[in-house]
Amino acid sequence: MVQALSSVERGYDLLAPKFEHTPFRTPDRILDATTDALRPLGPFEQALDVCCGTGAGLRTLGPLCQGQISGVDFSAGMLAEARQAHPDARWVQADVRDLPFAEEFDLAVSFGALGHFLPAERPALFAGVYRALRPGGLFAFPVAAPPPVTSAAYWAMVGFDLAMQVRNAVWRPPFVMYYGTCSLHALRDDLTLTGFTVTTAPLTALGHRDDGTPRCRLVLARRR
Repeated sequence: MVQALSSVERGYDLLAPKFEHTPFRTPDRILDATTDALRPLGPFEQALDVCCGTGAGLRTLGPLCQGQISGVDFSAGMLAEARQAHPDARWVQADVRDLPFAEEFDLAVSFGALGHFLPAERPALFAGVYRALRPGGLFAFPVAAPPPVTSAAYWAMVGFDLAMQVRNAVWRPPFVMYYGTCSLHALRDDLTLTGFTVTTAPLTALGHRDDGTPRCRLVLARRR
């Protein structure tokens, strides 16, 4: 309850010591599927985990990268856990809407963080990633297919987003986390407007929906 009534930054500072044991941490099966999808496109040299949290993304970046791996997040608590778990990586505290990098990385990834940004904030985030990549560099992140409207998961998502809107309307500071604002179509449009060339790859290891479409796709946004 204390976390839910805090800001995003303070909330994650509080959650950091136990984050690895919560359902909010990206599951290993998603990280491993991302690694498998990116492996044919590598190897890569320098890599960046955007909104790195406690550093789970190194499970993906470690096997793919030959050079320095970096992570950026604005929560000091989450970065402290990441430094302890992965002392050989570089950890940077910064607001990812204003990334302090310029043409440093061949690969950037992000896992489960885009719901923390309102649609109006995504262009700044994507522009910062674009600047951080070298020409031809790749920004990759998984996006799950939306659940069917008739499913319990769909209405749970709608209910969560509605509860978050009410919470943020009556309580300050806001805690931004919405599941329904990150459709593949909207993300593709924002990335394309930033200058990326965008394709997707199915993460077939994560299974298929009843209609045969993949449950999850990997967005591959390449700097021109």
